[in-house]
Amino acid sequence: MNFYENIAIIDPALGDEEIEEASRKISDLIVKSGGEVLKEDRWGRKKLAYELNKKTHGYYILYTFKAPAAFIKKLEDFYKVYDPVFKYMVIKLEKKQVAALMDELKKPAEPAAEEPVEAAAEGA
Repeated sequence: MNFYENIAIIDPALGDEEIEEASRKISDLIVKSGGEVLKEDRWGRKKLAYELNKKTHGYYILYTFKAPAAFIKKLEDFYKVYDPVFKYMVIKLEKKQVAALMDELKKPAEPAAEEPVEAAAEGA
């Protein structure tokens, strides 16, 4: 399986529930096709660099996932017919990027475990 990053720009005119539903559909598609979502970053509503489809803003979501190579065609075909997503880009990560990603995914778990120890030491 390969590692990928996928940025999806969703129509900002949609409500929060509709954006949540669109995000869930994308994640479910990845999982049902044999992939695994490693990280989902919601950047929120941002101004676009230039106007797209008469829109000046978009709701950005960045997915980092691993999936079979054949799945990417299926994902792009899904985006072409799925109206809430009006722009997307899928990038295959290289070995150095995958190594950095794995380090990043391991780091947040470690500091969270250390914080209670420090708080207990301060309280004593």
